Amino acid sequence: MKIFHLSDLHIGLKLMNHDLREDQEYILHQIVERAGEEKPDAILIAGDIYDKAVPAAEAVEVFDHFINELTEMVPEAVLMMISGNHDSAPRVNCFRSILSRQHLYMIGKPPETKEEYIEKVTLTDKYGKVNFYLLPFVKPSMVKQIVGTDENDNNLSYDATLHKLLERENVNEAERNVLVSHQFYLPAGKAAEDVERMDSEIRTVGNIDEVSADVLERFDYAALGHIHKPMTVGKECYRYCGTPLACSVSEAGQKKGIVMVELEEKGRLSTRVIPLKPLRQVRIVEGELEEVLKQPSDNFVTVILTDKVDVNVFDMQDRLRHAFPNLLEIRRETLYKANYEMEKFRHEAELDAFSLCCEFIGEMNEEEREILKEVINKVEEESEL
Repeated sequence: MKIFHLSDLHIGLKLMNHDLREDQEYILHQIVERAGEEKPDAILIAGDIYDKAVPAAEAVEVFDHFINELTEMVPEAVLMMISGNHDSAPRVNCFRSILSRQHLYMIGKPPETKEEYIEKVTLTDKYGKVNFYLLPFVKPSMVKQIVGTDENDNNLSYDATLHKLLERENVNEAERNVLVSHQFYLPAGKAAEDVERMDSEIRTVGNIDEVSADVLERFDYAALGHIHKPMTVGKECYRYCGTPLACSVSEAGQKKGIVMVELEEKGRLSTRVIPLKPLRQVRIVEGELEEVLKQPSDNFVTVILTDKVDVNVFDMQDRLRHAFPNLLEIRRETLYKANYEMEKFRHEAELDAFSLCCEFIGEMNEEEREILKEVINKVEEESEL
């Protein structure tokens, strides 16, 4: 069985106020073309279909066109997708039962009562059944009726929540099983700080959303979304495919693609990455002004100027924008030490919200620090809606 693994489309995203509609349509059409060449039996999108919980009409139009093209190109393929932390679960869940009759599974909500279970879709090939478990992004508060709370009636951790939620599923390990999930999974023994995160990702204070990857061991393959850099999670068969298109400057130079999975008999699978080539790359161009101006480009570019003295050129920005029509930003990297006030400003600018608040408030006990983390995480979640 051939499977396409995609995630984190982030349709509607703006890159430093640059509209990416043309670039997203280009890459989505390329995905359709690759599907036409490879003829996958199943296409998985592991969350963050849209960049905003309430997407603009233009973003919905782009997604609608993509699904139309895909179903026309590979009418026999089964499409399965889940909501991510950027999506509105109720919106993705809309018309769920009707769409499933058309071999299109859009699962926005996880099970919320003890009578409900994770959506399971079963396909068959010459080796037998393949069971796909479609688990949208989960916060502990969403499923507390199922997993319960701790002794103080507080929500369980993300790790405990995901373990309890998956343990109640009757997974037949004699058959082939695939999990589609949008969470922050960590290999056993690895710290969250060891995982390279992209600027375009939402990160929680204290990494409270981390989940031990040992929960994936009942599955033959885990099609994961949420992390924007392509990576494996302990094993080749547990993978983040990453974004199909760079969503931030921190992704400059990354090779993007579709993870193609071929499932054979139980215990045998192979993966390979089908490259995707963007309409415009995200690049960083570094050097002195005159040197940089000799490298004009249509790509999305961040310019880092390294001139040792101040560049007193009144039309510097105009010259750079002429050389780089899709200029993202201009940074200055000076080689001399700034004064104390500038150093202090830079230090504060580099701090995350939690560290900045800690510096402002001063001494706090552990309970107060935990309350502050919860407040900041809640504010950051709400700001994405």
